[in-house]
Amino acid sequence: MNEGEKPLRVAVLGCGSVGSQVVRLLTEQADDLAARIGVPVELAGIAVRRLDAQREVEVPDGLLTTDAAGLVTRDDVDLVVEVIGGIEPARSLILSALEHGASVVTANKALLAEDGPTLFEAAEKAGRDLYYEAAVAGAIPILRPLRESLAGDKVTRVLGIVNGTTNFILDKMDTSGAGFAEALEEAQDLGYAEADPTADVEGFDAAAKAAILASLAFHSRVTASDVHREGISEVTAADVQSARDMDSVVKLLAICELKDGAVAVRVHPAMIPLSHPLASVRGAYNAVFVESEAAGQLMFYGPGAGGPPTASAVLGDLVTVARNRLGNTRGPGESAYADRVVLPMGETLTRYHVAIDVDDRAGVLATVANAFADHGVSIQTVRQEGRGADAQLVVVSHQATDAQLAATVEQLRSMDIVREVTSVMRVEGDAE
Repeated sequence: MNEGEKPLRVAVLGCGSVGSQVVRLLTEQADDLAARIGVPVELAGIAVRRLDAQREVEVPDGLLTTDAAGLVTRDDVDLVVEVIGGIEPARSLILSALEHGASVVTANKALLAEDGPTLFEAAEKAGRDLYYEAAVAGAIPILRPLRESLAGDKVTRVLGIVNGTTNFILDKMDTSGAGFAEALEEAQDLGYAEADPTADVEGFDAAAKAAILASLAFHSRVTASDVHREGISEVTAADVQSARDMDSVVKLLAICELKDGAVAVRVHPAMIPLSHPLASVRGAYNAVFVESEAAGQLMFYGPGAGGPPTASAVLGDLVTVARNRLGNTRGPGESAYADRVVLPMGETLTRYHVAIDVDDRAGVLATVANAFADHGVSIQTVRQEGRGADAQLVVVSHQATDAQLAATVEQLRSMDIVREVTSVMRVEGDAE
């Protein structure tokens, strides 16, 4: 430890499930943190909405304040940890902290996905760090490998399960045969899903994380609005069973790809084969699968949410930022030099699994196959289940653009021989 060095003073914004664990770790591991950084780290203050709220951690007297704006502009604050979430006041507080000379660690995926460039530009102008490992996949170290460890490589694809709530629900549907509503109710009872689960089950949370991953992986600015998003609320027990019949499983995937120099980013449920490493990710766990030219295939796995895991990522960033501060240096800022175009979903190459209830009569299979051919979509496999009124065709396509496949499904739905298109789901992971 550097004798005579002043302690680094940390302001924490928010003292909920993550913030309280950050405060606990800062307090309990003070000696270890001082040894790793080189000087002691002290809490300067903790901004909260209510002083009298019940908290998971005992806060030393005098540290709680409702004046977050005043706290981040104090001259004695060197580092600001933002774990309140949302867009405002988080954005204004982070910008103010940077303007007043503090470095920032944040876990705010929504803000970074919506307005990251503004924050990065402010950090660059101030000559300070903005670190955000905790914004994606909790304790799993994924952003720093993309930003630093793989900086000399070319990442071509990032495929991830980045939302624990949806993975728990789909896993429950797969293992128990439960429907979506039943599995969601269990997730809420166990605390894996919020009372209002919209952000999770409709894919908003995963889309924000996908935008951050794509921005880092492909050195281009990608926002949440660039991400094609579909949730899991329409996934049925029949869809999950169809996947099982194909030796596959349904997962909500965040998919970021380089295609002919452009970026494709999407979040949607998809069938992946049981042989794929992501298929074995169970319960509320997260995993991110990275493909690059030199390193090949890498997988990062672990708890993707929760107070202690997320706080672990925050503290890891805090140590790095503190070391940079002592060394009068900065870590890597935004890397958007490639400025790649983001492809619309219609131009993205994908594959479909389509289940079709049809009239069981001569020529049905040929007519259905012609509908695929009309739109330039090649069929990989087709099978018929049942007979008579219960006849069903299950078709899996080769790769085509999403627009071609969507047009094919639209044509199928208009055909007299088709009673109903009962399931449409994308397929990932099989070699073409």
